[in-house]
Amino acid sequence: MKKYYCNPVNINYRYQFNLDQRNHGELKICREAADPSMISYKGRYYIFASMTLGVWVSDDLANWENHRLPEELPLYDYAPDVRVVGDYVYFCASSRDHICDRYRTKDILNGPYEKLPGSFPFWDPNVFADDDGKIYFYWGCSNQTPIYGCELDPQTMNPKGETVELIHGDPFHNGFERVGENNAFLPAAPEEIEAAYTHFFTSQGMKEEDVPAELRPLIKGMFTRRPYIEGAWMDKHNGKYYLQYAFGGTQYNTYGDGVYISDHPLGPFYLAENAPYSYNPGGFIPGAGHGSTMEDASHNLWHAATMRISLNHDFERRVGIWRAGWDQDGELFCNQRYPDWPFAVTGEAMDPWEEPEWMLLSYGKKASASSQKEGSEADHVLDENVRTLWRPVTNRTDEWIMTDLEDVYEVHGIQINFGDLGIDIKPSGTIRGTSQARYIEESDLYTRWKLEGSKDGENWFVIEDKSKAETDLSHDLVIREEGIPVRYLRLSELAVPYDQIPAVSGIRVFGLGNGKTPAQTAFTAIRDNDLDLSVKIEKDDALGHVILWGSKPDHLYHSCIVYGRDGVDTPKRIGALVSDREYAIRVDGFNESGITEGICKIVK
Repeated sequence: MKKYYCNPVNINYRYQFNLDQRNHGELKICREAADPSMISYKGRYYIFASMTLGVWVSDDLANWENHRLPEELPLYDYAPDVRVVGDYVYFCASSRDHICDRYRTKDILNGPYEKLPGSFPFWDPNVFADDDGKIYFYWGCSNQTPIYGCELDPQTMNPKGETVELIHGDPFHNGFERVGENNAFLPAAPEEIEAAYTHFFTSQGMKEEDVPAELRPLIKGMFTRRPYIEGAWMDKHNGKYYLQYAFGGTQYNTYGDGVYISDHPLGPFYLAENAPYSYNPGGFIPGAGHGSTMEDASHNLWHAATMRISLNHDFERRVGIWRAGWDQDGELFCNQRYPDWPFAVTGEAMDPWEEPEWMLLSYGKKASASSQKEGSEADHVLDENVRTLWRPVTNRTDEWIMTDLEDVYEVHGIQINFGDLGIDIKPSGTIRGTSQARYIEESDLYTRWKLEGSKDGENWFVIEDKSKAETDLSHDLVIREEGIPVRYLRLSELAVPYDQIPAVSGIRVFGLGNGKTPAQTAFTAIRDNDLDLSVKIEKDDALGHVILWGSKPDHLYHSCIVYGRDGVDTPKRIGALVSDREYAIRVDGFNESGITEGICKIVK
C-alpha cells in the first residue's frame, strides 16, 4: 500500500525562545528542528533532531509521531548523534562548554539509557561501527578547524590512538562550500575581517569587553566568510568509506552535504566525483545540509537533512527526507529534483529517480482572503516561497483565505504550511545554556483549521476538518489518492499556538492537468569561472524548470528547481561547481500536466 510524504517532514516542530546574546539579549521566537540522525532499529525508523525534546518514530517513513525522551539526556545540546552498534543504540550530542557523555539503550522509547562518561567536549559528533568490530568517531564544527576522526575503545566509547585531521574547508576549489545566498562569497581578507568586527560593536553601541570572551571568536568568525565544515556522517559501501559533511552555513539556501571517499575509516580522503552529495538551493523550502544516510528494510537508501527558513532566527529550520543511492561507479547520490513535492513510499524496492506522480497546480494562481495585513498579502501562499506569508488582521476563527486554481482539476495532494511572524510572548520555562541560551516549549500545542473545496465557488464540501485537532502540524499534508475534482480551496477556522494571528506560508496543491506537457526547453550555459555557471533559459510555455548538472550526461545528480521567469529574464547562477572539472548540464521543463526532458550539453 502506498503512503505519501512531502517535505518538510510532517511532524510537530517545537517553539524555541532564543536569547540572542550577540544582540543585547533580544528574545527571538521560532520553531526549529535540525541536524537529523535517522536510523533503522528493530523494524522501525527513528529521527533524532536538534531541539525537539524527543524522537520521531515511523513504521513507513511517511507518517511520524513525536515521543519525549528522558530528561537525563542532553536534549538542549545540538546535533544529536544516534547510531546502532550491535544490540545497542548509542546517543550523544554537542557541547563546547562541557565534557560530552554518551548514553546507550536497547529500547529507544522506554529506556533505560545507560550513561557512559565522556572524556572531552566536542561538536557535531558521529559514531561509526565498522564491520570488523572497530568503532570510529568523527566530529567538528568550525570555519577555522577541520573535521576530526579517531578510533574509540568499544568498551568505554572514549578515544584511543591519535586524533586525525580529515577534511578541511576549501572554498577556493569547492564552489559549493562558499557561504552566502547562492554561494555568493569567497573568504574575506584579514583586513576586511577586522574592519567588519570593529563595525559590529560600534553599530550596536557596544564595546568588545561587553561580550563574554568565549563569544568573541564566534562573532569574528561571522565575518571571515569561510565556510563552517560540520555535521559529519560516515557510511561504508563495497569496502569504501564515505565521509559526509555539511557546508555553507545553515541560514543560506545552499546549506548542503558534501562527501569524501577513502579506503580507510581515518583516510586519507579524496573529494568524491559527485560532490556536493546533497544540495537543494531552490523550491518552496531550500537547503539540505547536516544530515544522515540510512538504508530501509527494503534496501532503499534515504538521506535526511536540514531545510532552511531563517526568517525569525537563523536557526529557524525544518527536516527533509530524500531518496538516495550508490551508482555502479560507487558514487553516492541524492535525488532532489522536485525536493518538496509529494512522493510515494511503498515499503518495497523503489527507483530512486522515479518522477513525481502529481504536478504542482497552485503556483502563481489567484488568492483572496477575508482580510490581510500590509506586506502579508493572500497571494503569498501561492508563490512557492516558505518565507513569504499571508496574515489576516485578527486571530478570529472567521478569518479565511481562498485559492482559485482557475480550472477544475483532479487534486490528489494539498500541503498546508503555517509560518510565524511577530510572536510576542514570554517563555513559560527557564532559559538554559550560555552561547545557545534558550527555552524549548514543552507544552503540547495545537494548530487547527478546516479545508473546503468547490468546483464553482458556491457549493462547498469539506475536504479535511481539523478544527478540533489535538496536533500541532505546521506543514500538514492531505492526500486523496483517488483524486477530487476541485477548483476553489478555502482554508478557515484557523487557530494556532499562543492565540497568535495565524500566518500561512503556502497552500500547495498537487494533481494532474489535462493539457500537454511543455515544449522542450532551449537554453544556453556558460562557465563564468572555475566555480560558477550561468544558465539562460529561453522563454517557453513551462510553469518552471529543473536545472540538472553532473560529471557526465548519465550522472546528472545535482539539481535546482526554479519557477516562473527565474532563469528566463536573467541567467540563473549555479555556484556549486568544483574547479577544473567538466560538467554536463540539462534543463527540463514542467507544467501542470507533466515533465519534458531537455537536451544535455557539455560545459567546460
